[in-house]
This record gives sequence, structure tokens and C-alpha cells, in this order.
Amino acid sequence: MEYLSVQYCFILEDGDRPTFNLKIDPQTMELVNNRPSHLPPWTELTFHQCPNCPLTPQTHPQCPLSLNLVNIVNTSGKLASYDRIRVEVTTTDRFIAQDTTAQKGISSMMGLIIATSGCPHTAAFKPMARFHTPLSSVEETVYRAASMYLLAQYFLIQEGESADLKLDGLTNIYRNIQLINESIAERLRAGSQTDSSVNALILLDMYARHLPIVIEDSLHDMRHLFQPFFPEPPGGR
Repeated sequence: MEYLSVQYCFILEDGDRPTFNLKIDPQTMELVNNRPSHLPPWTELTFHQCPNCPLTPQTHPQCPLSLNLVNIVNTSGKLASYDRIRVEVTTTDRFIAQDTTAQKGISSMMGLIIATSGCPHTAAFKPMARFHTPLSSVEETVYRAASMYLLAQYFLIQEGESADLKLDGLTNIYRNIQLINESIAERLRAGSQTDSSVNALILLDMYARHLPIVIEDSLHDMRHLFQPFFPEPPGGR
């Protein structure tokens, strides 16, 4: 099987180049071979288990999301949140580079890992992971999240189901993500030596908390882009 490939390379000022080669199964959209051989205690399912977690220790002794974050925590130990770094991302389709902070670079990669980790609550973001946009802005994230959700509604209609065109379900998805972020932050604090991975998650959590609030206004601001789709008024423009 040919996996989807995403490589994140963090180029530090001292010349060090921590590199993460992520492989994703194109059918399940879950990470392959990204879990460590050594399982730290903070990955156990019952350690700050998310209040909305549907998994049990009998079936999942370790939290799947936490397991897939171990490599980040182990590698980012020498980075402080606001260290200036160059991030180079190579995907199957393109190459993207940006000079930014450690927390923003790690946050971008962490978002992809969380979506493809096998956590039941983050599975809704697998379509966005398939078309991963590294280092995206808030506006880009709003557009992609709303587009993904509305396309899901199209497929539901094709299956004879009702559609949610008011995006209420998208808001609920992000509320669940907020609960997950709170618990994962506690895990990362227990396993991290620096603040970079914790603050990277906090940056993601800011998106999760603000998106349900700003999504209506942000989408309204984009309305003019879709003018060609609107019916022309009688008599033309």
C-alpha cells in the first residue's frame, strides 16, 4: 500500500533539524508506525482521561491520541515556545516553508496528528487531514472546516439522511474538541520538559474555542466571494 506522506522539518538556529516523517493510511486516514516502543505513564487511558471519552481501559489501555504525541514531546524538549525556527513541510503534493515560532510549527503538525490519531472524537477532521494545509491562518481554517462539514452534509443527503445546513453539528464537534484539549494539555504537562508542545496545543485550543463563535461572522465576510453563484436579479445587474 502506498501511504500518504507528510514530512515536517524544524530547522533550528543552531543548525539542528528535527524531522518527523508521518505516514497515513489513505483508507483509514490514521497514522501508521507513529507510536513509540516505550509507553510513558501519561499515555495511559485513565491518566486525565477525557470526560467525553467513549473508550475503556479493557479495550484501549493507552489513549490513542496521546500515543501519537509521544514523539513530538520527546523531540521538542529542547524548544521553547517562542524560539524562531524555519518550518519546511513536504507532502505528497507540495512543499511549504515558513519562518515562524516553534509553537506555531508544532501546532500545525499536532493538528494533523490529532486528526489521524485514532481518537473517536477527532475522526471528524480526517477529511481536513487528507487535504492538510500546513501553517494555515484562522480564516483558512474556518473556510476549510465549514467546507468539509457542508460536503459531509451533501454525502448524508445522498444516503437519504437529513442535512444540517446551519452548522450546528460543527459547533458540537468543536465543543468536544475543547474537552479533549483540556485533558491532553494535562498529559503534555506531565510529559514535557519545555512549554513548546503544551503551548502548541493551547494554540490549537484557541482555534477550537473561537471558531464556533466567529464562524458565522467569518463566513459572512466571505460571502462576496460566492457572488457568481447567486441568481442574477430580474433585468440583470
